[in-house]
Amino acid sequence: MALRTWACLCALAVSAPAFAGGGPLGIDHRLHYDNSGIWKRSNQKILATGTAVTIIGGALLLGDNDEFGDTLWRSVDSVVLASATTDVLKLGFRRQRPSETDDPDKFFSSGKKNNSFPSGEVTLISAAVTPFIVHYGEDHPMVYALALLPAYDMVARMKTRGHWQTDVLAGAAIGTGFGIWASHRNSPFILSLLPGGFQVGFIKHFD
Repeated sequence: MALRTWACLCALAVSAPAFAGGGPLGIDHRLHYDNSGIWKRSNQKILATGTAVTIIGGALLLGDNDEFGDTLWRSVDSVVLASATTDVLKLGFRRQRPSETDDPDKFFSSGKKNNSFPSGEVTLISAAVTPFIVHYGEDHPMVYALALLPAYDMVARMKTRGHWQTDVLAGAAIGTGFGIWASHRNSPFILSLLPGGFQVGFIKHFD
């Protein structure tokens, strides 16, 4: 089912009318600029910030003492490692954003703002929701609706010309990949690095 989710994300991201494009896959092109309504940049920032605060805050609040807390910590693992990977790739590829150029083949450009590939926000949101989809999706199919969050962000980032098609697809792939990896570990990675199998959680469970 994780593969189906990834396929849906890809389909939604490239669902705009097909144009001759460039970039690594030959699909990159500017979408019609739209920074209004649901696509407004401020809404994208709220989603990304809210996602990060929810999973990190929830993980610290609940700890790793129950099933949901454990899933939250796997989501934290996924977000931290996927986001770090994306940051390194941004520094390496130095791709110009569609807001700066109409040429999707402009990689390895100088300048701090040239960090379009891959999309960090799409990576973050994909990484955050994937552990929940993997863990709960089979028994609770409504959980698959979480895939709409990164799908929305993929389209929104292109509409405001923050990213090209391959930027958001790469971000979704990285986030989903780390999410699947984190979901199949025996225990959350970050917690395993803490001394003595340290567990956190401000909500205590009493018998």
